[in-house]
Amino acid sequence: MAHAGPSNPPKSKKKQRENAIRSSKVKKVAEVKSVEALEEAASQYEAPPDLKAFSSLPISSFSQRGLKKVSFVEMTDIQVKSLPVSLKGKDVLGAARTGSGKTLAFLIPVLEILYRRKWGPQDGLGALIISPTRELAVQIFEVLRSIGGFHSFSAGIIIGGKNIKDEQERLSRMNILVATPGRLLQHMDQTIGFECDNLQILVLDEADRILDMGFSRTLQALLSHLPKSRQTLLFSATQTKSVADLARLSLKDPVYISTQDADAEGAMPKGLEQQYIVCTLDKKLDVLFSFIKTHLQNKTLVFMSSCKQVRFVFETFCKMHPGVPLLHLHGKQKQMTRLTTFQKYTSMKHAVLLATDIAARGLDFPSVDWVLQVDAPEDADTYIHRVGRTARYESAGKGLLFLLPSEEEGMKAALEKKGIVIAKTKIKASKTQSIENQLQKLAFEDPEIKYLGQRAFVSYLRSIHVHKDKSVFKLEELPVERFAESLGLPGAPKIKFLSKEIAKKKKNASHTTAAQVQPSARTNVVNSEESEAEEDDLSEHSSSEEEEIQTAESKSEKPKVRTKYDRMFERKNQNILSEHFNKLVDHEGDKPEGDDSDDDFITLKRADHELDTGNLSDQDFISKRKEKMAGSKKAIAKYGSKGTKLIFDDEGKPHQMYEMKSTEDVFKSKDDVKEAGRKFAESERSRLKEADVMDKSEAKEKRKEKKRKRKEREREEEAGGTDDKYGVATLASVNDDGYASPDFELPSADEDEQETPPPKRAKGNNSKGEKSNSSLARDEELALQLLRGKR
Repeated sequence: MAHAGPSNPPKSKKKQRENAIRSSKVKKVAEVKSVEALEEAASQYEAPPDLKAFSSLPISSFSQRGLKKVSFVEMTDIQVKSLPVSLKGKDVLGAARTGSGKTLAFLIPVLEILYRRKWGPQDGLGALIISPTRELAVQIFEVLRSIGGFHSFSAGIIIGGKNIKDEQERLSRMNILVATPGRLLQHMDQTIGFECDNLQILVLDEADRILDMGFSRTLQALLSHLPKSRQTLLFSATQTKSVADLARLSLKDPVYISTQDADAEGAMPKGLEQQYIVCTLDKKLDVLFSFIKTHLQNKTLVFMSSCKQVRFVFETFCKMHPGVPLLHLHGKQKQMTRLTTFQKYTSMKHAVLLATDIAARGLDFPSVDWVLQVDAPEDADTYIHRVGRTARYESAGKGLLFLLPSEEEGMKAALEKKGIVIAKTKIKASKTQSIENQLQKLAFEDPEIKYLGQRAFVSYLRSIHVHKDKSVFKLEELPVERFAESLGLPGAPKIKFLSKEIAKKKKNASHTTAAQVQPSARTNVVNSEESEAEEDDLSEHSSSEEEEIQTAESKSEKPKVRTKYDRMFERKNQNILSEHFNKLVDHEGDKPEGDDSDDDFITLKRADHELDTGNLSDQDFISKRKEKMAGSKKAIAKYGSKGTKLIFDDEGKPHQMYEMKSTEDVFKSKDDVKEAGRKFAESERSRLKEADVMDKSEAKEKRKEKKRKRKEREREEEAGGTDDKYGVATLASVNDDGYASPDFELPSADEDEQETPPPKRAKGNNSKGEKSNSSLARDEELALQLLRGKR
C-alpha cells in the first residue's frame, strides 16, 4: 500500500492526456466529415422556388451564427439567385439594382469556400475583394467582420492614404483581403513576400465604377498577377460593354444572374419618389439653401459635380447657419477625414452631406430621406447610382434633380432610354430666399471665400466643357456673368477654354460668311453686265464683310509671302494707336527724287521683302516642315551649307561663337593669373579688416546705450516704482463683469535682442531692511494724506 499511493497519479495524468488526444482526434474526424458533407450538399444543392431564409442554404454553422447575430434572416432577390450558384464554386456575373444586398451575395461564398477548403494562417491569401473607393472598401470590411466573427480567418484592408509600411507587415498574415485597385497593385509590385499564387476566390465589386474611374489598365495588371485556377465573382449595378469585356477576359463560363427588376423599368427602387425642377444656373444655390432651411428634420444627401464646388458651398453655408449639421465629402480630403465624415453621417439622424460622385456608388447610408442632384449627372447610369443612396432595402425615399433650361430635353431623353420617367415639379417662390447678398458680403470680408468661389466657378464650367454629351451640356448657353454674381464674385474670372470656344465660334462664323459672299464677288469680275445689281446687294453688308470680300479677292489673285509686319498692319481689331502707326507707314510708295518735304522726315518706308526663292516655290517657304528639311544633309549637299554666326572682338576681328584658345595663350597668361589672385586676396584682406573695426565700434555703442537705459530704469524704480514690464491689470482694463484684462506693453527692439539683467542687490541684511523700511514709511505717509483729505 505504501508504494501504491505515489504510482497512481502518473497513471491518471497519462489517461487524461490520452483521453484529450482521443477526443481531439474524434473532433477532427467529425469536423472533416461535416466539411465533406457540407461540400457534397453545396455541390448537389438545388434551390427550391420558395427559398427565402439563410438557414435553408448549405452553409456552415459559423456563418449561420454570424448572420443571426446581425439579424440577417431573409435573403434579397440577388442573394436568392446567386448564392446557390456561387456556393458550388462557379463564376458569377451578377447584375442588380443598387441597394439590393450584393455585399452579402459575395461575402458568404468567400467565407464558405475557404472554410470548406480548410484554409489556415499558413496557407496565405485565399480571397481578394477589390472595391472602387475607399469608403466602400471600409464598408465591405465592416460587414465582413460582423458576419465572419465566428470563423478563424484573418482579414485585412489596404487602401490609399495610410502608411504603406504598416500594411506591408500585416499582408503576409492575411487570409481575406479587401483593397482598392491602386494600392493593391502597389503592394504587388513593391512588397516582398506578398504572393497571390494560392488565391481561391476573386471578387470585383462595382466593376463598372472601377472601369469608369480609369482603373482598366490597373485591373488588367492585377489579373495578370493572379492564378487562372480561381473562382471569380463580378457584381455591378449596370451592365456596360466594358463590364462585358472584363467578364469575357477574367471569368470562365460565368453564370449570368440578374434580378427581375434589373432591366430598364425596374432598375429603380420601388419606394423611390422621383422629381425634377427646372432652375436657372444663378438660382441654384438659392433653391438649395431654401430647401435645407425648410427640411431641417430630414437626412439629405446633396451631389455636385466637382470638389471645389462642394468645398465652397460647405464653407459659405456653414457661415450662414442653416440650422442643421453640415458635412462634406470629396476626393481631395485626407483618408482619415473621409472616414470620419462617412461614419458621422451614418450615425446622424438629421444632417446634410455635400458630396461628389465619390459617394454615388455602393455606400450604404441608413435612413436617407432626400437625394438632391444640384448638378446634372453625366449620364443615366450615374443618375441611377446617385438616387440609389435612398430607398434602400425596400424603405421609402425621395430624389430631386436640378436641371437647367438647356439641359431639360437632353437629360429627359437620356433617362427615357433607360425607362426612367421623372415627374416635373415647381418651386414655391414664397419659400425661396435669395442668398446672393450674403455671399457677396462673405466674399468681400473673407478673401479665402472669394478664392473658393472663383475656383468653384472655373471647376463647374470645366466640368460642363469636358462632358461628352453635348445635347445635354451646352457651355455656350450658360449665363456666365450671372452665375459669377450668384456666387458673390465681383466679376466672372477669365477662363482659357471659354475664350477659345468664343474665338472658335467667331472664326467659324467668319468662314461661313466669306464662303457665302465669295461666289458673288467672283461673279462681279466675270459678269460685267450684272455688276451694278451686285454692287447694290453688297452695299447692304457691314464694313467687316466688305473687308473680308476684299481679302478673299486679293488671296485669289496671287499668293505672296507674308511677314509678321504684314500681319501686324493687316489686323482689323487695332483700336490703340492704330491711326498713329498708319501715319508712320508710307502706303503710297516712294516719292519723286526732288521731293524733300518735311512730312517725309518721320515717315517710315516699308522695305521690300521679296525673297530670292531660287528653285523653291512660295509654298516651300511658308511650310515650317520645309524649313526644317532645309537643314538636312541632302539640302546642304544640293543648295550648300548655311552661314555660320560670328562675333567680333574689340579690335573688330571676327571669331567663332565657341572658339578654343591656343595652348600658348593659356600658358602665357599663367603668371598674370597668379598676380591677379594675389592682388585680389590682399584687397579682400584689407576690406575685412575695415569691416571688423566698424563692427566692433557698433557693438561698443550698443553696449553703452543698453547700460544707459538700465541705469535710467533703476533710478525710476528707486524714485517711486513702475508697473510690471510686460503689463499689469489697471482699473481702466476691468470690464463690466469685474474681470481684469491686463494691458500688455511690448518690449522695445533693444530689449528684444537681449533682456536686461535685474539690478544687483547689495549683500547683507542692512540694505534690505533699510529698503523695506523706507517703502513702509512711504506707504504710511500716503495713507495719512488720504485720510486727511477725506476729513
